[in-house]
Amino acid sequence: SALALLVLTAAVASAVAALALLPRAPENRLCTAPNNRTGFLCDDRVTCVPASWVCDRVRNCRNGEDEQEQLCGDLPHSLPGYLVFYCSNPRSWVYADQRCNGMNDCGDCSDESWSSAACPPCGQEWWSCSPVHFEFCSCIPRRLCRDGIQHCLGWSDEFLC
Repeated sequence: SALALLVLTAAVASAVAALALLPRAPENRLCTAPNNRTGFLCDDRVTCVPASWVCDRVRNCRNGEDEQEQLCGDLPHSLPGYLVFYCSNPRSWVYADQRCNGMNDCGDCSDESWSSAACPPCGQEWWSCSPVHFEFCSCIPRRLCRDGIQHCLGWSDEFLC
């Protein structure tokens, strides 16, 4: 009976040691980066890297965890869901912090549309119009207003903005 208890204790100790060697499930590293952008929390639990800085071949976290193979090996599938936004074209994606940033990152404006991306209306720094340039979707930066160059179909950026 003592021998059976000793064998059982050894087996439990071996199982616990083996479990410690298994890769841990990824931790939730969602955070809010500057300018209210979706971010990735570094190991120091202080540094929040914008989503689009993850897997960009630049080590932004002190230990380089934002560039690890486990995270960057099969983009976008290896990324946590909170870092990815899938465009209306299922083969296209952008980083979550590129959604609702006013720029046409998907190429079809699906990252800026109210229906698929759930973006709020143009913010204070933007003018709402139908842009003539492919890089914008439904708003242009106010800094482009009254600059002598047409950015909106009806020239509202030059006469009303």
